Amino acid sequence: MKEKLKIDIVSDVVCPWCTIGYKRLEKAISELGLEDQINIEWQPFELNPNMPTEGQNVTEHITEKYGSTLEQQKQSQQMMTDAGAELGFKFDYFDDMRMVNTFDAHVLLEYAKEFNKQTELKMALTKAFFSDRKDVSKKSVLKEALLEVGLNADDALKTLDDKETRDAVRRQQDYWKHMGVNSVPTIIFNRKSAVTGAQPVDTFKQVLSELIAEQPDL
Repeated sequence: MKEKLKIDIVSDVVCPWCTIGYKRLEKAISELGLEDQINIEWQPFELNPNMPTEGQNVTEHITEKYGSTLEQQKQSQQMMTDAGAELGFKFDYFDDMRMVNTFDAHVLLEYAKEFNKQTELKMALTKAFFSDRKDVSKKSVLKEALLEVGLNADDALKTLDDKETRDAVRRQQDYWKHMGVNSVPTIIFNRKSAVTGAQPVDTFKQVLSELIAEQPDL
């Protein structure tokens, strides 16, 4: 038996390519039969740290941030919808979709780590935002996701008011920025090598095969 391969995924819950990237990585792990040899940890990254409480219309936001035309955005959304469908994930883009603040979601993902529920909660939040048209900055939506994955929602939501916990998440964000992470998803293997973006399943399989072969035996 080899030592587990540690994978850090730096991402945001409202980042479509992060979802696609993770789903492709998950498929690669599954096809190689490595589920028991991988330890995944999610790391916080806010695409829009200054997003106000009321959020911003997605189309407006993307135009403002990247200068994309409506046509370019529609093409990009179609591409993501198709990529998601191939992996069994539904992207449901709509005209009134709003980009929202995700800091509280990251605080709860930190809480979920203690209970080995991080990936489950991450997927529940991503699904709420992209598939179910829900606002993941709202406590009611966060609570629903926590309950869905079997966590103590009241206990978890208390951490949102805890200054120490919030500061710890900010420090983590700063750590990854200082490490040079400026786009997501960034997927880091054993804190030594990294790939960025939603790589194809075959690329992930190749990287994983090489790294697992190099893992020391227990």
